Amino acid sequence: MSDELLIVRCRLGERDAFSELVHRWHGTVERYVRRMLAGPDDDVVQEVWLAVFKGLPRLRQPERFPPWLFTIARRAVMNRLRDTYGQPTPEPDASEEPSGPDEVDTLADRQVLADALGALPVREREVLLLFYLEDLPLEVCAQICSVPVGTVKSRLNRARRLLRDELTRKEYEA
Repeated sequence: MSDELLIVRCRLGERDAFSELVHRWHGTVERYVRRMLAGPDDDVVQEVWLAVFKGLPRLRQPERFPPWLFTIARRAVMNRLRDTYGQPTPEPDASEEPSGPDEVDTLADRQVLADALGALPVREREVLLLFYLEDLPLEVCAQICSVPVGTVKSRLNRARRLLRDELTRKEYEA
């Protein structure tokens, strides 16, 4: 069943349709929020789904659901970033220890990349995540960020350069 049909069913009041829509897109929203905020935040994810539930009746073009959803997620992330700006960051939880040597290397690589992504300015990190990790076209990224396509291209270029510089600074080699 397509997203468009699910949205029409949601607008008709079918709870199962909304549940299916959440099931289909929850992982994507959760991943976007986690990467933008450099860690999981269930409150922001819940805020996104609440806004989607409230806003679905006003969505005129169901085929534009993905950019609309990411726009809502982006707004929620930016609100959280604004709220937490200037607050001290908590220490990482040391109780989550990896089990084997391969897992240690994989987690170390992921952590280095996550740290490097987290060091990028928010605008550059956002377009990098949307374009490469969410595999959205440039036009959709531009709609979500409310900027022209050319701006998305220049931010992507800058983000790639900054990420490369950050990984080099951390002496990371793939």
